[in-house]
Amino acid sequence: MGALVRDDGGRLLLVLRSRPPAAGTWSLPGGRIEPGESAEAACVREVAEETGLVVDVVRHVGQVERPAPGGGTYVIDDYVCRTVGGALRAGDDAGDARFVPDAELDRLPLTPLLRETLRDWGELG
Repeated sequence: MGALVRDDGGRLLLVLRSRPPAAGTWSLPGGRIEPGESAEAACVREVAEETGLVVDVVRHVGQVERPAPGGGTYVIDDYVCRTVGGALRAGDDAGDARFVPDAELDRLPLTPLLRETLRDWGELG
């Protein structure tokens, strides 16, 4: 699952992936759901681990399928979230974490299809 988080200025929260898949690219914070954990709880946990921010899940925004190592497929549910606390810092498997204006997304190496997916969902300005 992934989290679509914006700050008060409308900038999008991104993390620099430091591990495969897609190491070295910028992506939404997110990760795997632990056994017995809901997708929403995993979303809150992953954002905190990767960015130091505490969020509430607002709504499900969409689902994508992406290739997984070994020929499998990741099914990723993304959620719009709002920040309710914490302090921004890169943590866990994130090499960096920052809020980025939509206009600057073209300058960053993003995970495959991130920009297009956000545009298709109506989540880019």
